[in-house]
Amino acid sequence: MQNDGQDRPSLGIMLMIGFCAAAPLGDAIAKVLGDTIPLLQLLVVRFAAQALILLPLALLGGHSFRMTRRVFWLTAARTLLHIIGIGVFFTALRFLPLADAVAIAYVMPFIMLLLGRLVLGEMVGARRIMACVVGFGGTLLVIQPSFAEVGWPALLPLVVAVVFALYMLVSRQLARDNDPMVLQAVAGLMALAVLGVVVLFTRGIDVQPLSFVTPTTRDLWLLVGIGALGTFAHLLMTWSLRFAPSATLAPMQYLEIPFATFIGWLVFHDLPNGLAAIGIAVTMASGLYIVWRERATTRPLPPQT
Repeated sequence: MQNDGQDRPSLGIMLMIGFCAAAPLGDAIAKVLGDTIPLLQLLVVRFAAQALILLPLALLGGHSFRMTRRVFWLTAARTLLHIIGIGVFFTALRFLPLADAVAIAYVMPFIMLLLGRLVLGEMVGARRIMACVVGFGGTLLVIQPSFAEVGWPALLPLVVAVVFALYMLVSRQLARDNDPMVLQAVAGLMALAVLGVVVLFTRGIDVQPLSFVTPTTRDLWLLVGIGALGTFAHLLMTWSLRFAPSATLAPMQYLEIPFATFIGWLVFHDLPNGLAAIGIAVTMASGLYIVWRERATTRPLPPQT
């Protein structure tokens, strides 16, 4: 998809909604495979599919792979964050219901706001700080029953939130002036190189997450699905950031929670309990309030008469 340099919010919103539907479906497949396929093997398949699908498409489309040094290193950093974020999230899914894991990870917008204040020196008003506190309190309501049931793995989505907050900040830096398909194709190759090093140095280590197994026919088809859906979902997200500002897209991202809740109920018959459901509602409301405040404070003033 080409961009003429102008934002197209409607298209960006539609692409982000597509991401919100595709991403939890891929996560559900990862949760199904988590008991039979080791984590490292899941990651290799996920990023191999990304490279195998997007490299031919980019080449056939005549896309240029030329990158400046800055873009190359930003892409490398983004890829490393992507590997870590997906790896930690897939691990969390082995212990937590899909909707709970996604909802806890959605403390990410609050982290992005705080990173903007601490790292970039952006102004953050008292009301938005209070919304962050309330939103984090909602996240704790989701964590509490999960922590009581599974212990420390309930905290893993918080790690995912920090990693993907950084990932989104880097993505916005890259998305406007670089072709999303090329970015994702190159990221797939970079991820395979990193994971190849991990495979090389962990050979002979008898640890389940680092091993490889022969998949059944069913698992093989699911592995194909997780690779294709993961690639498609993150391509949609990158495209959305190309056509609309992150502040515009932020409210749409919360649609991933109801999508995840529905898919979790459909596939695993899981629904958040009462306390977790309240926490999800509080987290979503606080995040949407922050988005509203961001848009209100950045709206240009009317001309003086």
